Amino acid sequence: MAHFVIAPQWQGSGSARAMQLIDGAEAIAGDLPASACTRLEVPVEAGESLDTGIRRASSLLRIRDLVRDAVAARSEPVMVIGGDCGVTLGALDAVAAPDVAIVWFDAHADLNTPESSPSGAFCGMVLRAALGDGADRLRLARGILTPDRVVLAGTRELDDAEQQYVDEHSIRRVLPGDLADPEALVAAVAATGAARVYVHIDIDVLDPSVVTGVSLPVPFGPDAGEVIAAVRALRDRFPLVGATIAGFSPAAADAAIEDMPTILRLLGALA
Repeated sequence: MAHFVIAPQWQGSGSARAMQLIDGAEAIAGDLPASACTRLEVPVEAGESLDTGIRRASSLLRIRDLVRDAVAARSEPVMVIGGDCGVTLGALDAVAAPDVAIVWFDAHADLNTPESSPSGAFCGMVLRAALGDGADRLRLARGILTPDRVVLAGTRELDDAEQQYVDEHSIRRVLPGDLADPEALVAAVAATGAARVYVHIDIDVLDPSVVTGVSLPVPFGPDAGEVIAAVRALRDRFPLVGATIAGFSPAAADAAIEDMPTILRLLGALA
């Protein structure tokens, strides 16, 4: 059975709906077996920037360590349930290795740094931090994960600095329309030369017509069936070292109920 780490972190979000990420994580956890879940005690306080250029950095640092330790304590691959996308950094800290590729299903690239970020929100910097750039302690050591092992999947809204980074480092992309063919993602990961894969899914990768419980919806995304088929094809080819589901921010209980079947299908494809 898969094991789940529930990390209802909201401090990495820049949205006015940030605290609804707590409700999203709890809604997902409520449909999972309690015996298969490790629940993390996320700090209540927002936290201080600590001169990092990252909003709420002090709380983010504490949660990163909690996620890392919870993932490292398990022998099997762990599914981290956010919360905002920042929870993935702690998970990658536990499992990153030179033979691991990262598939980043997200409407956004999350490749900013504190210097380039328009908001100071860590959720827009997570992937760049995983590649070793950004504030001390809120990043991995440089060289553990490298741009040539990254595949952006379904990403369609990039800031200018992110686009420049993608172009300079020739980061592989599988565009929303390409996900209609599951083998397109498999081929992109195979081209990295990696032997294993970590899958991050921010549910805003899906078209807004599919799920409503996201803070920053971006039109023209893939449908759930396309993402699920791509994940299953990927799992048929590569061992999974872990995964994240993040970004579920339901505006109300009714909205959570409507979106949950789609989220549970995504979890089923991963687990």
